[in-house]
Amino acid sequence: MAKFFPSIIVPGVIEHLDAQTGKKLGLLWSCVKDFEKLKHIVLELQPLLLDAEEQQAANDEVKVWLEKLTDILYEVDDLLDDLSTRVLRMTRNKKAKQVCIFFSKSNKLAFNRRMGPKIKTILNNLDHIANDMRKFHLEERHGKIPVEENRERDRPEEVLIGRDEHKKAVVDFLMVSNVKEKVSILPIVGTGGMGKTALAQFAFNDERIQEYFQQKMWVNGMSCVSRDDDDMLETILEKIVGSARNGKVDPSMDDWWSHFGTEVYWKRYLLVLDNVRINDSTKWLGNLKKGLIAHSARGSKILVTTRSEVVAKIMRTVKPYYLRGLDEDDSWYLFKRMAFKNGQEPNNKTIVNMGKEIVSKCEGVPLIIKTIGRLLYFKNSEREWLSFMNNEFSRIRLNEEKDMVATLKLVIYDQLPQHLKQCFAYSCLFPKNYEIDKSTLINLWIAQGFIKSSDEDDECLEDAAHETVSNHIKLFYI
Repeated sequence: MAKFFPSIIVPGVIEHLDAQTGKKLGLLWSCVKDFEKLKHIVLELQPLLLDAEEQQAANDEVKVWLEKLTDILYEVDDLLDDLSTRVLRMTRNKKAKQVCIFFSKSNKLAFNRRMGPKIKTILNNLDHIANDMRKFHLEERHGKIPVEENRERDRPEEVLIGRDEHKKAVVDFLMVSNVKEKVSILPIVGTGGMGKTALAQFAFNDERIQEYFQQKMWVNGMSCVSRDDDDMLETILEKIVGSARNGKVDPSMDDWWSHFGTEVYWKRYLLVLDNVRINDSTKWLGNLKKGLIAHSARGSKILVTTRSEVVAKIMRTVKPYYLRGLDEDDSWYLFKRMAFKNGQEPNNKTIVNMGKEIVSKCEGVPLIIKTIGRLLYFKNSEREWLSFMNNEFSRIRLNEEKDMVATLKLVIYDQLPQHLKQCFAYSCLFPKNYEIDKSTLINLWIAQGFIKSSDEDDECLEDAAHETVSNHIKLFYI
């Protein structure tokens, strides 16, 4: 069922009202008081919206209220956007005669007759919705993750804490040359968040691997979603060939096996098939394995990361490698790196004990430990930590039979600054597994006004957008 997040709309409305164009509108058409009232209502609502958005999962009445508020805020935003455009056109018009006509008394009267009632109606509806809010007894909440401050704790060596044995085993497998199979395929199996992709990335980027293999390819997000076997196999082969050609591939090409064979002809290659999933059909996966073996040079290696035992059984030529949870010491070390300044335990023993209790319930899953640590890094008092345990963390635990990682995403979303919320919500418009160019996404975010910079310079905006993409991946795609 759909959820509603009006908190992502509010910053744009306030920005419109604060901007010079908004002030000009009020002066030009005598609606200063209306705009002031509108701003007052929106500012009054803003700090309470995060609490309401969190409650909607368990309270249908709050959810209905949020739906109504979302609709009216979109109306306000559209109206202000339209009026701001009118002002910009007026100020950029160089013909004095046209300017005079635009500012004429008759033009103001025409505007007031047409738009005045609309503004009043929106104000009355918004005021009514704001009054309804009081019965929910909402508390002030604020998104608190200044994600750019997390960078020093995201060094590559911190991604695979407690995995030294696993790193050595995977690299050793890739470097072994005296094998009977023409192509060796190693599945890396584990539940979500165990670090399967991180382990494969470590091996993929190892200097010894760079020298050993003549061709390296990486394919993300292989999932079978309501497509026939031939179509699925063709899609995967297109991705593999695209990776071999650094993304340069003609969609009109056919006979993908022939193109694959051309790319890897007599080359010892490494191919990573990351996050392989299946639904009902497995035929395409078996055909993929047969084709890869038939078209490959001896000594080539394939890593397959997956949650599925079925995938591992179909693809393997050697015994699958299973990733389990971290032990107690490694879990605590990773948590400290993420949650405490310089990775050092604070003097407050109450906070330390709460941290250890949280870690003990994370079942050694590195991604969950790391993400919760990031959330807690900016909470300094016992009260904030206790609130997190009783509220956000309890939400994660209550949903453990479903998907702990998926629930964690919602917790992260609730804690984010408004501009990141807008970017994440906008990304949901794209279909699952849809591949979009980074520059295209950045331009779309900038066009929507989601990216903010202290400098109006286009280059600064683009830098801010690149930082947002980095945070987008770092915090949300877990």
